[in-house]
Amino acid sequence: MAVVFSGVQPSGTLTLGNYLGAIKHFVDYQEEEQSFFCIVNQHAITVPQDPKELRDNTRSLAALYLAVGLDPQKTTLFVQSEVAEHAQLAWVMQTIAYVGELERMTQYKEKAANKGESIPAGLLTYPPLMAADMLLYKATDVPVGEDQRQHIEFTRDLAQRFNHRYGELFPLPKMRAPKVGARIMSLQEPTKKMSKSDPNQNATIRLLDSEKDILKKLKRAQTDSDNTIRFDKENKPGVSNLLAIYSHCSGKSIEELEQEYDGKGYGNLKVDTAEAVIEILRPVQARYQELISTSELDRILDEGAVKAREVAAVTMREVEQAMGLKR
Repeated sequence: MAVVFSGVQPSGTLTLGNYLGAIKHFVDYQEEEQSFFCIVNQHAITVPQDPKELRDNTRSLAALYLAVGLDPQKTTLFVQSEVAEHAQLAWVMQTIAYVGELERMTQYKEKAANKGESIPAGLLTYPPLMAADMLLYKATDVPVGEDQRQHIEFTRDLAQRFNHRYGELFPLPKMRAPKVGARIMSLQEPTKKMSKSDPNQNATIRLLDSEKDILKKLKRAQTDSDNTIRFDKENKPGVSNLLAIYSHCSGKSIEELEQEYDGKGYGNLKVDTAEAVIEILRPVQARYQELISTSELDRILDEGAVKAREVAAVTMREVEQAMGLKR
């Protein structure tokens, strides 16, 4: 059986792009395979965090995972810092990682290029923690975007190195593309991916945005002066993005929408896209509100941590035995 692992940082509210591109399809994995969904709050502290915001964002992300359809009876949902083995295995992975490898990781290189900025050591050494996240559960499949390919390759290198030195223990995890995921772009710069860290509030639809804000943001979405509604990502990126969003929210094909809006203006498309987004997010937001302030959410996370620790503890015992760390 395949083992699926996914980790998301609790740094801001998930976007419509996160939902349609990946998380909506996580629900399918729990029906077919053993799956672990982790809120990676220890990754978040590689940059300074307000403690209250970090706690609130962690709960909020957990509630959203459940609101989109994850079932704690079928999958394991937990918080990274509540399973100590993540940090333990991360140290082991650091001992077999090379400084040169870590310095070549994209995020560190980008920070290091700014010579006047002090760089936290955690930003250099967090890739082994990311590797540990996957290897603790002997993940075979990791559903991530192309931007995470470097981390998957690094994790495979560490797993291979460990296996060569200490005996075959870890499978080599591979990237898994979302089943039918949508690549949702920024509403203001439609050649860039929609991002929860975008400083332009009008560029991103967040899963907890009000109906009024969703309509306002989509009405302000960048299009072009052609006023012809057709899917053409190269020449009409803004209109193509609206059509993609509408298609994935409504279930209608791009071809159907092109015919439906033949001769109509962008204003019609924007309002109807907003209505489709509001409709698909309404049950998610309702379930989120039911969960966010309840002890049920804490119970689910407590139970998830217990389930995760049961698996993680076995892996750590095997690692320590293989390396000679156990008497």
